[in-house]
Amino acid sequence: MLKFVKGHMESITGIEIYPLISLLIFFIFFVTLFYWVFTAKKDYINTVSNLPLDNQNDTLS
Repeated sequence: MLKFVKGHMESITGIEIYPLISLLIFFIFFVTLFYWVFTAKKDYINTVSNLPLDNQNDTLS
């Protein structure tokens, strides 16, 4: 089965660009994510991290 898929993929012209595009998208996404994590304000991180523990907004009727 894998030989059939590999043989079929090799016959498609221009298919070698798709792995490069997916790698580029992956790399750009994670570089942007790391940049956001390192530049996020400490107050925002503390506020968001305490949200699950904040029971004042829960309304139990």
